[in-house]
Amino acid sequence: ACKMHDTEQFAKEVASKLLDETPEASRKLHLPDAPGEAPRPLIEMHDIHKSYYIGKPNELEILHGISLQVYPGEFVAIVGESGSGKSTLMNIIGVLDKPTSGQYTLDGVDIHNAADNELAAIRNRKIGFVFQTYNLIGRQSALKNVELPMLYAGVPAGERTRRAKEWLTRVGMAERMKHQPNELSGGQKQRVAIARAMVNEPALILADEPTGALDSQTSRIVMDLFHEMHEKYHKTIVLITHNPQLAEECQRVLTLRDGLIVGERKGSGERAAL
Repeated sequence: ACKMHDTEQFAKEVASKLLDETPEASRKLHLPDAPGEAPRPLIEMHDIHKSYYIGKPNELEILHGISLQVYPGEFVAIVGESGSGKSTLMNIIGVLDKPTSGQYTLDGVDIHNAADNELAAIRNRKIGFVFQTYNLIGRQSALKNVELPMLYAGVPAGERTRRAKEWLTRVGMAERMKHQPNELSGGQKQRVAIARAMVNEPALILADEPTGALDSQTSRIVMDLFHEMHEKYHKTIVLITHNPQLAEECQRVLTLRDGLIVGERKGSGERAAL
């Protein structure tokens, strides 16, 4: 009962953030590149710091000056051990939290100076989230879970259902649309979560340890889905992971240690035998 309460509470919190959006905020989300200009980064961070206050006068700095760029269509891994600052960085990339200092631009929007309703619009329309713990609503079917982001975006009911069914079919869940999360395996739940992330056609897929709760065989299936989203649908994907094998599959690998990016290299692109 407690677990279900936590899930429902999370859903309410997400809903409250996503619904805090106005048409004006939505219209300000994206200014296209001028003809002939080089593509601009989808994600651009410069000297990002993040501190938490743990009681006066103490201050705990988690990120110590992160600078990075991610371009449209890239598949990038951010890899690091526990305590490296991955979760804090993910929250900032996903506009779930703001940096203490530094500049962050996402799809042309200055996040630091954006109003709360603009941030809600960005989370709903520009970012598809995939979490290790799935974050599905327990009392709703797979179909209703996938429809949820479109509900907040004001998509008409018939179109919501059509698109949700289409994406559940694409991720191999056509026969499980009416099942609730407690009737699904971990891998099936993550497939539903991927469909939910894709259904609003976001600019960015942000995946936080998406295989962390899965066995190796199921992890391979889920990673293959991410590759399909990247290769077939040309999605920009940022994968947060502690697993160097998964990171190696990406086009580019950023290594995070003690709140700093200490390495950047090309990934092999080869799919690991997980």
